[in-house]
Amino acid sequence: MSSSEERKARSFVERHGLWNDEQFEAAALADKRIEDDGLDTVRLSFPDQHGILRGKTVVATEAAAAMRNGCSITTTLLAKDTAHKTAFPVFTAGGGFGMAEMEGGGDFLMIADPTTFRVLPWAPRTGWVLCDIYFADGRPVPFSTRHLYRRALQRLAEAGFDYVAGLEVEFHIFKLDDARLAPADATWPGAAPQVSLLAQGYQYLTETRFDQLEPILDIVRREIVALGLPLRSIEVELGPSQCEFTFQPQVGLSPADSMMLFRSAVKQICRRQGCHATFMTRPKLDNVMSSGWHLHQSLRERRTGANAFAATDNDLLSPVGRGFLAGLLAHARAAAAFTTPTINGYKRYRSYSLAPDRVIWGRDNRGAMIRVLGGRGDAAARLENRAGEPAANPYLYMASQIVCGFDGMEKKVDPGPSAETPYEVAAEPLPKSLEEALAALRADACLAAGFGQDFIAYYLRIKEAELARYRAEVTDWEQREYFELF
Repeated sequence: MSSSEERKARSFVERHGLWNDEQFEAAALADKRIEDDGLDTVRLSFPDQHGILRGKTVVATEAAAAMRNGCSITTTLLAKDTAHKTAFPVFTAGGGFGMAEMEGGGDFLMIADPTTFRVLPWAPRTGWVLCDIYFADGRPVPFSTRHLYRRALQRLAEAGFDYVAGLEVEFHIFKLDDARLAPADATWPGAAPQVSLLAQGYQYLTETRFDQLEPILDIVRREIVALGLPLRSIEVELGPSQCEFTFQPQVGLSPADSMMLFRSAVKQICRRQGCHATFMTRPKLDNVMSSGWHLHQSLRERRTGANAFAATDNDLLSPVGRGFLAGLLAHARAAAAFTTPTINGYKRYRSYSLAPDRVIWGRDNRGAMIRVLGGRGDAAARLENRAGEPAANPYLYMASQIVCGFDGMEKKVDPGPSAETPYEVAAEPLPKSLEEALAALRADACLAAGFGQDFIAYYLRIKEAELARYRAEVTDWEQREYFELF
């Protein structure tokens, strides 16, 4: 067999060395599951720059080949803002990216990560697998947020640590009254659905309110567990139709993948039950409360498996933990572009609201941006970042934590004293808008080095397109304020 024939005989994955032994074994198990369960289709999805799953569905007989040789999908998906409008001149030389591979609406390849393969419990005879994206020559697409997060994890691993994260995710579930599917509603973006409450709220963690939400929460719970996600608890939150799901800590890629799958799954499950689930921070509905995403995080020593944040003296955290905390604080305003990437998310940062409004840490204090839980010998010592919004791209959120925390560790920065009254202590404020956060990101050398200047420039352009559309919109406030007066 000639060398060219041999190359054709081997899969894309094999030619470019894209899978490890675990992934090859997982692919074989996925092949068997597809056959044994009689699946009809498999969904191949990759997380885009906004943390939205995009992809294609292949028939089951094509799944094995698609996982190993790739499924083509257009590069223009990486050029889109949150309205799915193209923010780059893709039909010019370099496509606005300065890269021939990104011009002209050409394709890249989705290559499955077979360790993420699942059978969907709510969709008949359907499989689902997360993918990474590559160019035709086997190079990772540099704007892939899952690749970027993997690089941050590798940097930690080289220093002797694994990243551990647990998720606490607040969101709303409403009754779907009108999906707004009339042709006139198909604007770009489309008209928001009309909804009503499933519970009035304002009875935090009561049995009464939980039971009102339980019919849909039980369906979601069963499907999430069947999906294999490490669910820990289901809680009713303070606001109307608001709830929170929490998950067991996971290591490495897994917590980001879990958040990605969880968010997409909840929206799909609820829609099939006549409900609308939203991870938007503060919906424009009377009396609803803001939702947050609290990220619990620590580092694990690769050599011993011990929690690297656990103190061996009477301090709250180890020197490693204190340095990581200091890094999060030092770069918090710039990292807000990743922890809170939407215009809407900044409407949550309010004083005395169980949401942070300034860059501060506190000892087991839910008013601080970073809530620190620990103590001498505490194997569960961790930092809870309360600044995040549930719409954040999990790969960028977690990568930003690693990059900023690692900077504080390397420089052995001290985080300063705990704030026992976090809404009264003089401290640097969190950004009051996405525009302010992007300005801080543009000036932050640590995140530019950790993410790469090209990615930062790419991300800024995407988010600035979103801001430009927002500024051009005439708001309800402007109409009320000026239309009759002048």
